[in-house]
Amino acid sequence: MKLGELAAQLSCTVEGNPNVEIRGLAAIQQAGPGELSFIESEKYARFLKSTRAEALILDWRTHRPDIPCIRSDQPRLAFARALALYYQPRLPVPGVHPSAVIGTEVRLGADVHIGAHVVIADDVTIGDGAILFPNSTIYSGVRIGARTVIHANCAIHERTEIGDDCILQSGTVVGTEGFGFVPTLEGTWHKMPQSGYVRIEDNVEIGSNTAIDRPAVGYTRIGRGSKLDNLVMIGHGSQIDDNCLLIAQVGLAGGVQVGRNVVLAGQVGVAGHASIGDRAMVSAKGGVPSDVEPGTVVSGSPAMPHALWLRTSALIRRLPELFQNVRELQHKLALLQRRLQIGDE
Repeated sequence: MKLGELAAQLSCTVEGNPNVEIRGLAAIQQAGPGELSFIESEKYARFLKSTRAEALILDWRTHRPDIPCIRSDQPRLAFARALALYYQPRLPVPGVHPSAVIGTEVRLGADVHIGAHVVIADDVTIGDGAILFPNSTIYSGVRIGARTVIHANCAIHERTEIGDDCILQSGTVVGTEGFGFVPTLEGTWHKMPQSGYVRIEDNVEIGSNTAIDRPAVGYTRIGRGSKLDNLVMIGHGSQIDDNCLLIAQVGLAGGVQVGRNVVLAGQVGVAGHASIGDRAMVSAKGGVPSDVEPGTVVSGSPAMPHALWLRTSALIRRLPELFQNVRELQHKLALLQRRLQIGDE
């Protein structure tokens, strides 16, 4: 595809030769002849002079006159859209593999693909164009929306509803019983039945080996457009609103409330029944013991305002020096006290 044609599909403008041929896309450090790349952040600006890319996607402030470029207010977004034009994953053809096990009263939509050794229990509904890759297990009563893709080795337990256009990566487990136990007077743990539901709304993506539990009553919800990375744990009854981003190894205890457009960075842990307001962000490894106000950025464990955490972290690095200073002051103070005592005598 020529650069000018690509720019037109991206609704962007071209500077330089629009007739250069773009055969593929690559990272800025690795791009070579015939390949398109992009620069957006200061981190990668140092590669601007050395890149061998055929063309670049740049914002309006960045310049390299000898290389044709596509201008965009959001170079990374434009690159993502261009990548979708060049990379189209191979999808399986519709049909049911002979080794699949299908229960009774199962409703399969048009153009559904059911892969090898998939097990579908009774009373399951699967929407048009959905794809179930090999070895996945769908428990009874599950509802799966149109065009949803469930990759290999997933388990979707009973009392689960999954919307349209979702993607569940391999190893995901949805709808397992929440971790609910009640202490008895005898010192044992009584298991609380987990009769609730899991609702995954449209356009949700869930990474590999993520677990989403159902609650004793009510439901666990993943809101429309939210994205969960690998190894994320969603406790029973937690509510995640629309367009949230949960990065690897995030863990939510039971009953957590997460507002819209929230970002939880890697290894964030949130205590049970805490509430995180709309547009809030928790930095990596943050521990959230209580509510977070909308629009705030918090860091550390226990989580605190990011600016305070930066100051605290700077002081922590100086603790050995400060401790030594205190010991020296204590020693000098002890000497002064002894001298004063001798003077009084």
